[in-house]
Amino acid sequence: MQLRDTPAQQRFREDLRAWLRTVLPTLDPQPSQDDWQARRAYDSHWQALLHQAGYAGLNWPAEYGGRGATPTEHLIFLEESELAGAPYVGVNFVGLLHAGPTLIAEASPEQRERHIPAILRGDEIWCQGFSEPDAGSDLAALRTRAVLDRTGDHYVVTGRKIWTSHAEVADFCELLVRTGPPDGPKHQGITWLIMAMDTPGITLRPLMTAGGSTEFSEMILEDVRIPVANRVGAEGDGWRIAMVTFAFERGTGFVSEVVWARRRLAEIAALARENATWEDSEIRRRIARLAAEFDALWALVKRNVSEAEHGAGGVPGPGSSVFKLRFSEARQHLDDLHAEVRGREALAFDDEHFTYDGEPGYERLRSLAYTIAAGTSQVQRNIIGERILGLPKEPSATAAAAKGGGR
Repeated sequence: MQLRDTPAQQRFREDLRAWLRTVLPTLDPQPSQDDWQARRAYDSHWQALLHQAGYAGLNWPAEYGGRGATPTEHLIFLEESELAGAPYVGVNFVGLLHAGPTLIAEASPEQRERHIPAILRGDEIWCQGFSEPDAGSDLAALRTRAVLDRTGDHYVVTGRKIWTSHAEVADFCELLVRTGPPDGPKHQGITWLIMAMDTPGITLRPLMTAGGSTEFSEMILEDVRIPVANRVGAEGDGWRIAMVTFAFERGTGFVSEVVWARRRLAEIAALARENATWEDSEIRRRIARLAAEFDALWALVKRNVSEAEHGAGGVPGPGSSVFKLRFSEARQHLDDLHAEVRGREALAFDDEHFTYDGEPGYERLRSLAYTIAAGTSQVQRNIIGERILGLPKEPSATAAAAKGGGR
């Protein structure tokens, strides 16, 4: 595990800082969070600038428009971009952090050629169709059904998805469907499909979050025809491919958030010194504990990236679940601490005083979703117990009932 930059990495970091100092002052103000078309245009423009400068898809293969850089250089890019206050990936989140890396790892050459360059240029926006309203946090309980038509050339898909990120402006969706028997083993018979969002039969219903955003939608699918050529991997292999998607989501999807959290904690400590809450030894203890936790999480990020770079083919390992579990809970503790230090002002949704983003109330509400998004904390604990610690798997309800005589 390499903790310090090599000379080549230091040069890369300095070049990136110089580019960010030059280009960031030229950007227009970010649009309103309610204007989705303007947000797509803004985020796509930023992605195009990154692509032109050679910073798009740093660790993606050069043959698809990436830079072929190491995961460590990608980590440097994420860190420096956040420190400089560069725009977030925004509506490109699913394409750049989930779908694109999964396509590189699992898709056919034709599928990669069709989609990966467009994602990197910011021309193609993706959404994620995994969760379902009747499945809760148990993704494998999905019921959206896909059956082959008479020609065998198309899947006909019917079902419902929920929490579909950025569906309002997406061109394509990474979609999990059930192609196996409905009463079969729930982790089997799942297939990963690429669905064009302009396909007839798709209905979107925006969902309002507690913070007032409509970045999620319910998606209703009625006899949606998806070409078999849009299947990624073999039929029925979708669960394994979804685990690849989640490894990227949990391994690198929150890197910028850790940098943000460390900056926010420094601001909270400074504010505590200003308003005398620093005199409370419990506040000081909590600040110190969170500082240590975020430092440890940053070290874990480097470990996961180093592991992917030196032996996992660029795919984060199971340590990504440890990171996701601990960060999501630490993030909530951070916002709880912020509320106690700021008092009533922490309820504000439009306040420019001593905040990094100007909306402390919104950030606190947003933090509540961290232990649910990208896999609930309960799911992460199961993954850690079974796949990292080697503990026995949790018995199924059927097996437990049989062992207990049906009770």
